[in-house]
Amino acid sequence: HPSAPWTGQIIVTEEEPAEGVVPGPPTDLQVIEATKNYVVLSWKPPGQRGHEGIMYFVEKCVAGTEDWQRVNTEIPVKSPRFAVFDLAEGKSYCFRVRCCNSAGIGEPSEATEATVVDDKLDIPKAPGRIMPSRNTDTSVVVTWTEPPDAKELVGYYIESSVVGSGHWEPCNNNPVKGTRFICHGLINGEKYIFRVRAVNAAGLSEFSQDSEPIEVQAAIGGGLLHGVCPELSGKAGGLTDRTTSWEGVHESSQPIFDTDALLNCNAKFNRDTAPSSFDKLGSTGDNNMREMVKDAVTSAPQKVAAKQTRKSRPRDLLTLEKVAEKKDIAAPSPPYDIMVLESVRDSMVLGWKQPKATGGTEITGYYVNYREVVNGVPGNWMEANIKAISERAYRIENLKENMVYQFQVAAANLAGVGTPSLPSQPFKCEEWTIAVPGPPHDVTCIEVRKDSLVLLWKEPVYTGRSPIAGYYVDMKETEAKEEHWRSVNEKTLQKKYLKIGGLKEGVSYVFRVRATNQAGVGKPSDVTDPVIAETRPGTKEVVVDVDDNGVISLNFECDQMSPNSKFVWSKNYEPIEDDSRLNIDTKGGKSKAIFKDLGEDDLGIYSCVVTDTDGVSSSHTIDEEEMKRLLALSHERKFPTVPLASELAVEILEKGEVRFWLQAEKLSGNAKANFVFNDKEIFDGEKYKMKVDRNTGLIEMIMDKLEDKDEGTYTFQLQDGKATNQSSLVLIGDVFKKLKDEAEFQKKEWHRKQGPHFVDQLGWEVTDECNVMLKCKVANIKKETHIVWYKDDREIMVDEEHDFKDGVCTLLISEFSKKDAGTYEVILKDDRGKDTSELTLKDTAFADLMNEVCKRIALSATDLKIQSTAEGIRLYSYVTYYVEDLRVGWVHNDTQIRFTDRVKTGVTGEQIWLQINEPTPQDKGKYTMELFDGKTAHKKTVDLSGQGRPLPLLTSAVRGHYTMAGQEHRARVLGGLPDVVTIQEGKALNLSCTVWGDPAPEVSWLKNEKPFVSDANCILRFEHGKNVSFTISTVSTHDSGKYSIVVKNSYGTETSDVTVSVYIPEEE
Repeated sequence: HPSAPWTGQIIVTEEEPAEGVVPGPPTDLQVIEATKNYVVLSWKPPGQRGHEGIMYFVEKCVAGTEDWQRVNTEIPVKSPRFAVFDLAEGKSYCFRVRCCNSAGIGEPSEATEATVVDDKLDIPKAPGRIMPSRNTDTSVVVTWTEPPDAKELVGYYIESSVVGSGHWEPCNNNPVKGTRFICHGLINGEKYIFRVRAVNAAGLSEFSQDSEPIEVQAAIGGGLLHGVCPELSGKAGGLTDRTTSWEGVHESSQPIFDTDALLNCNAKFNRDTAPSSFDKLGSTGDNNMREMVKDAVTSAPQKVAAKQTRKSRPRDLLTLEKVAEKKDIAAPSPPYDIMVLESVRDSMVLGWKQPKATGGTEITGYYVNYREVVNGVPGNWMEANIKAISERAYRIENLKENMVYQFQVAAANLAGVGTPSLPSQPFKCEEWTIAVPGPPHDVTCIEVRKDSLVLLWKEPVYTGRSPIAGYYVDMKETEAKEEHWRSVNEKTLQKKYLKIGGLKEGVSYVFRVRATNQAGVGKPSDVTDPVIAETRPGTKEVVVDVDDNGVISLNFECDQMSPNSKFVWSKNYEPIEDDSRLNIDTKGGKSKAIFKDLGEDDLGIYSCVVTDTDGVSSSHTIDEEEMKRLLALSHERKFPTVPLASELAVEILEKGEVRFWLQAEKLSGNAKANFVFNDKEIFDGEKYKMKVDRNTGLIEMIMDKLEDKDEGTYTFQLQDGKATNQSSLVLIGDVFKKLKDEAEFQKKEWHRKQGPHFVDQLGWEVTDECNVMLKCKVANIKKETHIVWYKDDREIMVDEEHDFKDGVCTLLISEFSKKDAGTYEVILKDDRGKDTSELTLKDTAFADLMNEVCKRIALSATDLKIQSTAEGIRLYSYVTYYVEDLRVGWVHNDTQIRFTDRVKTGVTGEQIWLQINEPTPQDKGKYTMELFDGKTAHKKTVDLSGQGRPLPLLTSAVRGHYTMAGQEHRARVLGGLPDVVTIQEGKALNLSCTVWGDPAPEVSWLKNEKPFVSDANCILRFEHGKNVSFTISTVSTHDSGKYSIVVKNSYGTETSDVTVSVYIPEEE
């Protein structure tokens, strides 16, 4: 597993020399408060500062000049925070800061922007979230949150009222500085409500909302822990008499680091007057104690939860009354795992984990105590804070350098303050100079599922000598040994959260986080409590929803809430404090975060945590793709449309009518449609036939015909409840003209088809017998319908003997050739009408037809055969018939043959031949006949190379030509057969001839190239080895054809052909 560099035990870094290093300039200088009396500056220590501690000089100048003057001329300040006095009201100033140590004074920081010294003080807003809790049988502890954007508050006034009396009584005479006060002198058993108002130099604020009623009686467990709150002395002056001021011009406050904004609860105590133990109360109200109190700010989740609750419930109807009346709540258990997050010369920052048992209600704050440990002997406990702090991290000021301290922390809720934690291990207060960062803290697991969880943490208080560059997250199974820690991420994380996947269901895990900077990886955080990877029954997720008004919201439900549970929404795991983008609405166990205007600024991970539950939480990511989907859905819901299955279209009907139509996916019974032409509504009438079918969603309009004035834009407008839609069709220019012509043509076609008519116009095809057939498909034919064929306006055939209504009319043209070129026409006519179809077979059309005829003839060619003749050999092939357009070529061994007196080609009837006279051995090889139909060459091949069967014929021919003996003995037809015989049907045909050969030849007959044998009508005789006779007793037209006599012996073969043509005599 990948792991970041481990530096938890030994850190080896390259340090600057211990002496002689002048510190660099401070960073992040800013003006955090400005009035007419003073300006408060804050900055961060430099990254390069050496081993020893550093101090600061502050400089000022009037804006627009470079006349810098040192403010603290004699004594440098230790704290990175300073109040500048003695400024001229109304002038603008710039400020800068320099660092110094024993080696000298460093370069100045960047100067601030010009700051006007003025007092723009407004009356404060009303305090919020008034929470009373039981204390004694005559007093109640009241806490509240300070007003937003509060400036220079003098304090607060608290009032109480018996429920139902309508009479308010003040609880204090002087303003209270903190946000907590004990109201004394109340009547035991009565129910009271409280309200608070803030005051500053500008005046009094409005009253806060009234608190929930609370019955005055002693708190469960005996009230707050003694020694934690000085108010328990029973004197209201404990807080009201305390003065708050700066402890001097130079050291104006305690260090407040911008990287640790949560550490905003810093209290200085005079240790001489601090209480000595938890059991003994000191005079903490003494006027001699001077402290700087920065009011505690409610923790981010609590503050956001309170803010979100106020928005969703304007009357702030919390469940405090129910909590006060429940008898099963208790003070929380002790916090645990106290650790030091940062240490400087005179202060330390502590962190701890939340109590495992909250007591059945929300924890309202923590109280920290500390004691010195000298030579292993602990001293008396002292208070670190007067008012409760809400974060689990706190800076304790005014400690002694190199002194060892122990700490303990107690948590408080509505039931009171719980038992304090066990004393921490001893920690030495000393300046941390290590270069790497301190440990991250507040590591928390949320959104635990069976295979994943989300880990959150806060950045270290101590950042080291350079800014934090990122974080590494480690994990291991709870029971695994230390060496099994492994890093979850290879690259550093910039964010302070991580979703960890790939967990095994039911397995327990622990996690920790380490920070890194330029110097290396720092000490790991405390290990989290063990977490089991499981999805608990009833787990719900954040669900995104878009309502009917298009409002986009994230929704989360929880059925495991306690009376004090709250929904806390976060973005990218930071509490949502800016309500300009979201509204939070919470009712009972449901909460929703409503987007005001979802946009790119809202992209991120939105999570919701329910407080005071066993980890109920979930999240939803809105990325760019999800945002586009939600916006599209929102627009559809906000402006719903009638969904269309098809847009507006136009078509021509059978009779030439024009139909406009569209179809909606669905329509209700209340759906309406408006028909608009050129921005004017048109209505159903003689010209327009309109129809709305709400069952099928079909909407149509039919026009009988189109006229020139109908050119323009047609629109169908739909309305179905709230939903609307429309679709338009523009018919102008060529588009309209084409549609109009098509409608007129279709109207004529319909009228034409009322009588006999052509379905398919006259065309041609070439049959397998290489004849041409002219054909057309007709319909609506009667017996009385005349079908007349013409060629070049001359009637060639009349078909009056048909018995079909719909069928095909044909005209067969045998042995098609150039003489058949011309214009053919078919006319259908009867009493219902007339229709004509014409076909021109001339020029290109005739050439295309002849190409197809030639192609069929070429495809009909037989394989090449070889015949020995008296002059040599003949290669030949038969076709169905021959036309001049069919070009013939011969190739010998891939070379075109040049014809001479010895080698000739020709056509006899249907035979295409190549004659080779006086063959020689050079005539051996492969012969190819090529028939070209005008587009393609069709080939027939025979092999005379010796590799094929025809070789003996060539050899015999050669031998017969050059050997007289062979010539004399070769089988031959000596004569007697004519080339052509024409005979009348019914007559007798007698043919005879003489054959010769030694040995005597074999005689066989062929008819049309196929073997032919004797039967009852045709008698074939071969007598005495030389006389051959052929007799047909009664000739019929079936006997027409080509007859061949084949004579063969060992010296050769010869064939003689005779063509018989039978004719039918004309009737007298």
